[in-house]
Amino acid sequence: MRFQTPLVPATLLRRYKRFLADIRLEDGSEHVAHCANPGSMMGLAEPGMRIWVEPNDDPKKKLKFGWRLVEHPGGHFTGVDTSVPNRALREALMAGQVPGLEGYAQVLPEQKYGEKSRIDFLLRDPARPDCYVEVKSITLSRQPGLAEFPDSVTARGLKHLRELAQVVSEGRRAVMLYLVQRSDAEATALAADIDPAYAAGFAAARAAGVECLAFGCNITPEEITLGAALPAPPVPA
Repeated sequence: MRFQTPLVPATLLRRYKRFLADIRLEDGSEHVAHCANPGSMMGLAEPGMRIWVEPNDDPKKKLKFGWRLVEHPGGHFTGVDTSVPNRALREALMAGQVPGLEGYAQVLPEQKYGEKSRIDFLLRDPARPDCYVEVKSITLSRQPGLAEFPDSVTARGLKHLRELAQVVSEGRRAVMLYLVQRSDAEATALAADIDPAYAAGFAAARAAGVECLAFGCNITPEEITLGAALPAPPVPA
């Protein structure tokens, strides 16, 4: 998924009200940018961080910049826009480039299921059961090379795990897919200390037959694409 407009570097001054960030461009001008991430963004929103923002000239938008990346020492990036994983994954699914999810005739995004929920992708093929794919973006890393989910308590995420387990009980395939929006990740894990209920729900879903996949991302200021498969989060002891 290529960014529609070339990103420009900036310095983060502060993030506030979840969806807003004050930034300073390299020319010294200060602006308010949209932050498309309602999560805690633990470790990614410290004042002074080097970030990358996407300009826009849409007269319908109040804010002229969207925060897309955090740049880390060593040239690594983290994608902070929570809409990006589904767009990048959809391109890969349509091209049959997601190991374990190849060969389906239809890729249907945002389909209703469960209790007033929408599955990120419903994969259909006449020759096999429907496959329900729920996608979660991972951005948290508290130790080198390890990406963790979640970065805050997620009742919604727990609900999705339970709904995936119900899908399996009805004879269909269900996949929990973690997409790591960090270019420095080598493995994944659950942050059970942050959300013990989610970790327990994950263990129950896996025991019920829900599959789990994890993939990294290739991230540059030009594009974000699906990367290599990573070890999926182990079931908490």
